[in-house]
Amino acid sequence: MTYKAPVKDMLFNIQHLSRIDQIAALPGFEDAGLETAQAVLEEAAKFNEGVLCPLNWEGDKNPSSWKDGVVTTTPGFKAAFKAFAEGGWQGLQHPAEYGGQGLPKTIGAACIEMVNSANMSFALCPLLSDGAIEALLTAGSDELKATYLENLVSGKWTGTMNLTEPQAGSDLAMVRTRAEPQADGSYKVFGTKIFITYGEHDMAENIVHLVLARVVGAPEGVKGISLFVCPKFMVNTDGSLGARNDVHCVSIEHKLGIKASPTAVLQYGDKGGAVGYLVGQENRGLEYMFIMMNAARYAVGVQGIAIAERAYQKAAAFARDRVQSRPVDGSINASAPIIHHPDVRRMLMTMRAYTEGCRAMASVAAAAYDAAHHHPDADVRKQNAAFYEYMVPLVKGYSTEISLDVASLGVQVHGGMGFIEETGAAQYLRDAKILTIYEGTTAIQANDLVGRKTARDGGQTAKAIAQQIEVTEGELRKNGSPDALAVARRLAAARLAFVDVVNFVVDGMAKPAAGAAKASPNAVFAGSVPYLMLAGNLMAGWQLARALLVAQDELKAGVDASFMQAKIVTARFYADHLLSKAPGMRDSIVEGADSVTAMALEAF
Repeated sequence: MTYKAPVKDMLFNIQHLSRIDQIAALPGFEDAGLETAQAVLEEAAKFNEGVLCPLNWEGDKNPSSWKDGVVTTTPGFKAAFKAFAEGGWQGLQHPAEYGGQGLPKTIGAACIEMVNSANMSFALCPLLSDGAIEALLTAGSDELKATYLENLVSGKWTGTMNLTEPQAGSDLAMVRTRAEPQADGSYKVFGTKIFITYGEHDMAENIVHLVLARVVGAPEGVKGISLFVCPKFMVNTDGSLGARNDVHCVSIEHKLGIKASPTAVLQYGDKGGAVGYLVGQENRGLEYMFIMMNAARYAVGVQGIAIAERAYQKAAAFARDRVQSRPVDGSINASAPIIHHPDVRRMLMTMRAYTEGCRAMASVAAAAYDAAHHHPDADVRKQNAAFYEYMVPLVKGYSTEISLDVASLGVQVHGGMGFIEETGAAQYLRDAKILTIYEGTTAIQANDLVGRKTARDGGQTAKAIAQQIEVTEGELRKNGSPDALAVARRLAAARLAFVDVVNFVVDGMAKPAAGAAKASPNAVFAGSVPYLMLAGNLMAGWQLARALLVAQDELKAGVDASFMQAKIVTARFYADHLLSKAPGMRDSIVEGADSVTAMALEAF
């Protein structure tokens, strides 16, 4: 079950769609051009193909284990994490001031995809550390930064995110973990946190927990939540590790997939209180935690792309080797590899198109993030920030939902052999399922898309993106090739469907003025996930349409003919078979809301 990193496709996106030349012109990224991107991605490919990939199946068969509060990871993980940290991969995107390499997200995202394709269970540990680093960079005091950031960025220590409690899943207003102020400015933390990824493990010498808790006397609800740093081991003034803090792992979960990643139940304060340090100001914890969550949500979307790529590669390899039945066109007068059969080709093309479309969408979003944080012009920063924020629930929601479709198709391509664990196809389907759930379910991403990203600004950001898509349609028509014209037609139909849905959402969420139609939030939220899926479908299709234009130009110039032709075919397939679903999705959202809630509750 080998993995070959799709470096060529990643670099195509980085160069032509994300415009790495423009990113390299931003302050701080002067050395991060295409040459750097290629060198970094090629090194990442070597590491992930050679070190992490061989451990993936082993982790599924021999997952992390818990005994007497100690978690032991899959054999080989500890050494692999040491190599990962020593290679500088944890600090790839983080500031040089704290020992990182300071590379743009556009490059970093591609590397993150490789880690997750190679071994998603392993990749979750650095993913959570990235979120902790972002939160401390944004809201941590100078003292907290000095104490924790360098070791987190180096990978010497790892980080976690502690939100969920037994009674408080997605509803963080119900958080009960409490924090009691101490005379020295610290706090004592008491409570139980569940579903804590890498909350305990043996791969690093310290674990830095970022914990949501309620200070005694704080307001009820989400307005009374604060964020604390609670290290596994206390840190002395000279930076050395001191006594064990009062936070302990009391069990780990037994899961459907990502079995090698320990998902811990952590108990705080059973022996007098875990020492915690406030991040930022009291009662602003949810605001700070969203910094971690936004970073993690994007990264989980990349996980979806990564697992889809892995499932596609395995299915394509199997289809080339598995001999079954004669081709229906009589081209081979004997049983042939199943890749000759049209329906197998349809499945493989669906897997490929979904994966490449979402990869391109995520790459373009990463470039917007880089511009939003580094462009010298405030207006440009603002525009890119709005675009990136709109894209996050799509990258997370759409990419993870399609990863399930792709992984399921991967099993189907294998036929009965896909249902057998020994072939390995089933692991990708099992691993993929969590992606639509953690860091906010698809419905939560859709709620964010409806409320914060669409209704709040009256659909302005969404419609501004639609205008950019319309420009691409004009470029396709100007190109005039049969493929370009066909894609332009599908793209235009999908865009119009999207705009109709945006208007439906804005109208349905509007506060009724005198004489205006009554707001209909139930109707809007009945179609919120379909809206997310329509929007994600459109954004991925748009990027493949842009890719088609580039590929046709490169083909004319004689550049890598086989790759460019494949890119054109993939874009055309996406438009014909996937983007073409958008008008029907529009109808179900705008015209089908009533049937979602019509059934009497007792009839279920």
